[in-house]
Amino acid sequence: MSLPSSVDPQAIQEVLDGRWAHVRRDARENLDDPDFLPVYGETMQEARERVTRAAGKLAGSCRVGFGFPKEFGGEDDAGGSLTSIEMLAFGDLSVMVKAGVQWGLFGGALQLLGTRRQHDKYLRDVMSFDLPGCFAMTETGHGSDVQQLRTTCTYDPATQCFDLHTPHQAARKDYIGNAAKDGRMAVVFAQLITGGKNQGVHACLVPIRDEQGRPMPGVTIGDDGPKAGLPGVDNGRLSFDHVQVPRDMLLDRYGQVAEDGTYTSSIENETRRFFTMLGTLVRGRVSVGGSASSATKLALDIAVRYGDVRRQFAAPGEDREIVVNDYLVHQRKLLPALATTYALHFAQGELVETMHDVQTRVHVHGEEIDETAQRELESRAAGLKVAQTAHATRTIQMCREACGGAGYLQENRLPHLKADTDVFTTFEGDNTVLLQLVAKGLLTGYRDAFGSLDGWGRVGFIADMVRETVLERTAARALIQRLVDAVPGRDDEVPLLDRGWQLKMFEFREKHALEGAIRRLRKNSTTPGMAPFDMFNDVQDHVLKTAQAHIDRIVLEAFVAGVERTTDPGARQLLDTLCDLYALSTIEADKGWFLEHGRLTAARAKLLTGTVNQLLRELRPHVLTLVDAFAIPADWKKAQILEEEDARQEAMAASDAELRAANGETTPEGTATDLAVAPAQ
Repeated sequence: MSLPSSVDPQAIQEVLDGRWAHVRRDARENLDDPDFLPVYGETMQEARERVTRAAGKLAGSCRVGFGFPKEFGGEDDAGGSLTSIEMLAFGDLSVMVKAGVQWGLFGGALQLLGTRRQHDKYLRDVMSFDLPGCFAMTETGHGSDVQQLRTTCTYDPATQCFDLHTPHQAARKDYIGNAAKDGRMAVVFAQLITGGKNQGVHACLVPIRDEQGRPMPGVTIGDDGPKAGLPGVDNGRLSFDHVQVPRDMLLDRYGQVAEDGTYTSSIENETRRFFTMLGTLVRGRVSVGGSASSATKLALDIAVRYGDVRRQFAAPGEDREIVVNDYLVHQRKLLPALATTYALHFAQGELVETMHDVQTRVHVHGEEIDETAQRELESRAAGLKVAQTAHATRTIQMCREACGGAGYLQENRLPHLKADTDVFTTFEGDNTVLLQLVAKGLLTGYRDAFGSLDGWGRVGFIADMVRETVLERTAARALIQRLVDAVPGRDDEVPLLDRGWQLKMFEFREKHALEGAIRRLRKNSTTPGMAPFDMFNDVQDHVLKTAQAHIDRIVLEAFVAGVERTTDPGARQLLDTLCDLYALSTIEADKGWFLEHGRLTAARAKLLTGTVNQLLRELRPHVLTLVDAFAIPADWKKAQILEEEDARQEAMAASDAELRAANGETTPEGTATDLAVAPAQ
């Protein structure tokens, strides 16, 4: 069935806007202050001052309170908070990061790790930006290995205070947002020691500057200085020389220290307690992924619109040059990236809804944490953060190249997007480490079912495990299962556009990779003399492949569920075709693996490439519709390229016509047809 000649982008926008459409609408209508947009050519100091002003304006707009308790002026709406950050990320990403540090990390840690006493004392000032704060977890020497932080927080019953100390330079808190200029208080993560025993990593509130902006006694503050991007964020370094922190400044929701130094916790196991505390802070990771996707949408919007007016090379016998978007090679760049962006949007939407519902049950209604569901939520957040930030890095670079020299000018926004998002792949969790976290979750699920890795050969287990996680017991999952079960046995007889076959291929790759990782781990565990580090290190490549395959599957399934929710017939048909492109281009990118494992024949692999090209031809007329559906206000784009190219092309066409008329020509001569296979840069 061919696609309709036109589709209403608003019908697609309604599906994309989803459950928090009101938050997106409010942002589009009201976030119109110039301070929220990048200023090209400003100094680092100017950028920091502007971004601080913007943070104050955000606080005054009441748009920062979605996730905070209603009794303090918030809305108890974690999903609204995350959606608000996503929308803010269409502007200057320094503003988004500044807001994320203040209200997501600093305020979120106070809210979720602290108690009512601390909320009453500080939360309103955090929300109003009267108390700018920092989130001081990362150390120079232990960025990702949070359990091994070296900063110590030692309790002394005689003084009723903790002694907070940085024992050496590798324990210095580094890259801390808000530290270099604005922060007056920090949530500091350190090893809690009381009664001579280390109770593991905990967090406490530590004043770092006085009212006049001077460092507090024992606190050394440094400036990280110029960075590759995010000039408006005042990243800095913090060190503590035996700083005295009163006992009531410990964020003690999950661990309490009595006056005499006795430690108590509702969670006895130290490792479980640590991961429970970190699990409450999953919002930051979800925000980074969503913000990366916003930046990707903006880059694609600019590149697609430019490609629809930019012309390069005329076909033989034609007067006008060809629109760049009409070249297959250009479509190969933009459309699969656009399809992946849609897929990740739907996956992010599912994640935000799940996180909102889980946190509402626990933090608003007081229900007990479902540890299995919480663990799966953290794994899902980690996996999507990897997918979204890696996709942003690839796609923004591709969009820059697709716009040629114009894409290299700051005035056209793409260099800013590229520089500002580059760090997203390593902050809020390094992507490689997060992939291992995802894989560990899959392996832990296997171990929990069998008590060890010895059950790897049990028939059907991997299939059950892939299909039956807590987060996937939904009506949408039932739809996925029906589609997969309906696929006939022989792959080479099933049309490539059969959705069940596509889902089955993604599922097979994940199951096979997981089985292979388990098999190799089991073999290593029985190898005499093999050290535990070597047992895992030997299969690390396989483990990361497993995690990536898992992420790809849940993203495709989210896209399928998003198509299913679309009620407008034309929008549904267009999204269904875009979903085909996502699925088949993903398989095509890894077709060597599918060939190696017998799921594609050589002939079918060639057919796959031909089918992807056919999908590109079908989607080409709708490429503007697909970016229109992002509904990015024109004023937010801050790209001169979009304002000038139409007029430039009209002027060029008029000039060419005048030149030919002066020469008595009716058609251009000597056209470089051999170059017309690809747009020049």
